[in-house]
Amino acid sequence: MDRCAKALELHHQGYNCAQSVAGAFTDLLGLPEESVMAMAGGFGGGVGGSHEELCGAVSGGVMVLSMLHPHTDGADRAGKMRTYGITKEFRRRYEEVFGLTRCGELLRARPGVTEKNPASARLGVTAHCDNMVVTATEIVEQMLEEEKAEQ
Repeated sequence: MDRCAKALELHHQGYNCAQSVAGAFTDLLGLPEESVMAMAGGFGGGVGGSHEELCGAVSGGVMVLSMLHPHTDGADRAGKMRTYGITKEFRRRYEEVFGLTRCGELLRARPGVTEKNPASARLGVTAHCDNMVVTATEIVEQMLEEEKAEQ
């Protein structure tokens, strides 16, 4: 399965950026697609379409990584730090590609496709949010592949 292509397809079907990224990983999350889409529904457009907060594609990636590295015991400080570390690394990598992570700032800057986000180039992405969605999906995929290789 080409998760980047799936995320792009979901975005073209009208799902927001967070839903599109998270929806590309439903097979790994153990939740029905409907539940994933509901959970991510309010995170598009920088939270509720405000364009003021974290990019929805980043929010979707954080949701996926959090579900795959769950911290479910409030007393488990090490587990919390592990989850924070993984999601912080994801955000760092996203910012490394685009220089920003806030929706409105990204919309104003309109960063394009470069050698840092080859999946967008491979899929012929030209639209701004499509690029954000595909790149976030690509980064999550890379991180999961790296984890698998370490095991």
